[in-house]
Amino acid sequence: MNDLEEPSPAAARIRPARPADLPRIVELAAEHAAYERAAPPAPDLVLRLDALLFGAPIPRLHCLLAELPDGEVVGYAAAAPELSTWQGREYLHLDCLFLRPAARGSGLGVLLMDAVAALAGRLGMTEVQWQTPDWNEGAARFYDRIGAEARTKLRYRLAVPAGSPGPVPAP
Repeated sequence: MNDLEEPSPAAARIRPARPADLPRIVELAAEHAAYERAAPPAPDLVLRLDALLFGAPIPRLHCLLAELPDGEVVGYAAAAPELSTWQGREYLHLDCLFLRPAARGSGLGVLLMDAVAALAGRLGMTEVQWQTPDWNEGAARFYDRIGAEARTKLRYRLAVPAGSPGPVPAP
């Protein structure tokens, strides 16, 4: 694909990740982390994702890939079941949604979100929730266009080292 061609959603497909896709997923995760100004993924991310995606009969994590007809993977969505105490039910937490810059605006984001919603339905869930950095205006516009409802919250992180009896300050 040259710089003038945009991926066509009609020609692309959304499919579940397979074990052979792990290196591609790690590559996309690294690009996603850089885009969100976050630390790079852990060096053993392939092993961690393998266990989460493929290491149990019921996976703890689901990953969908946006793939062009030539086999190039240009984006991914990763989601996991989560619980809402207030609602007394599970929902699907969309942890990651990322498209390479050349694939943005092509309709692939809508296809990925449709596939995530379908996954939630297959899992017996009626809602998908996610967050995006407050500076990511392009993502916010996309989510507004697809009819998502924005909610204002702060997100916190608390690091807990392995074997620790309690929390420690994040680095």
